Amino acid sequence: MARVVFLLVPQLHLLDLAGPAQVFSTAADLGYDYRLHYVADRETVPTVQGVPLVAGLRWPELTRDDLVVVPGWRPSAHGPQGPVDPADLRRLADHHAAGGTVASICAGAYALGRAGLLDGRRCTTHHDVQDDLARRFPRARVVRDVLYVVDDRVVTSAGIASGIDVALHLVATRHGPSAAARIARTLVVYARRNGHEQQASAMMRHRSHLCDAVHQVQDLIDRRFAEPLPLTDLAAAGGVAERTLTRLFRQTTGLTPLRYQQLLRVERAEHLIGHGATVEAAARTVGFTDARMLRRLRARTTPGRSGPAGSSRPGSGTPPAASPAG
Repeated sequence: MARVVFLLVPQLHLLDLAGPAQVFSTAADLGYDYRLHYVADRETVPTVQGVPLVAGLRWPELTRDDLVVVPGWRPSAHGPQGPVDPADLRRLADHHAAGGTVASICAGAYALGRAGLLDGRRCTTHHDVQDDLARRFPRARVVRDVLYVVDDRVVTSAGIASGIDVALHLVATRHGPSAAARIARTLVVYARRNGHEQQASAMMRHRSHLCDAVHQVQDLIDRRFAEPLPLTDLAAAGGVAERTLTRLFRQTTGLTPLRYQQLLRVERAEHLIGHGATVEAAARTVGFTDARMLRRLRARTTPGRSGPAGSSRPGSGTPPAASPAG
């Protein structure tokens, strides 16, 4: 049975821990071979959200089939690097050297950096601290604005909810996509996202304004982006004239309503293509009558994209024992 060991740090974020722990716990409930352990340098571990956690003080004996996960913490509590004991940093490095996999959620990447595991490797973290991570660990190759990166049995993620995505990826790598899909369905997760997908969706990137009329129109576009949406209908949803809506939309989002709708379509199409759909099938699903339009918009929206962030470096190889997931 593969072990998943969570190294708990004071002032960790509950969702950084609970998300991946729920994935592997559900996998165990469904008959897959996982046993979860929680270790720390103290029995009671405080969290940012105020719920104390109880952890073991002794590490289990690890094999190359096991996974060690470092959930993230609030950087302001101890500084971004966190109060990780040097002995635990050595355990992280030794486990990886022995053929095992080490993963981090959010600021947990600082622990991997201090353990020397990010040197020369691609990695990521939450967008709030990715620049600081790159500055503190100049030998790391920080990939910005992606959900997770896998490089030579070192797994890093953006954290918070993306911890669920990376855990599902690890399960899928070991047991196949159907196993991950089954777990995602049990967790009522809408879709398993690939590592190269952006940390903030188009819906989130263009919702920081304070215009109620535009929010109402965006609500309609968000629900029905695959349908034809005449400007007259959008203006009616916002309770303003068509010209007023176009002006307000540009002022608050920098986009026209049509361009916003196209971004949502392309983002959804990218997700479908990343999970095996053809460009033609994805185009039809998101509302394009012609796949050529999707191809043009993809080229405009994602120039120079170089392959999934979840891929290992060429030649790095991910042996069968790379993780509970591979």
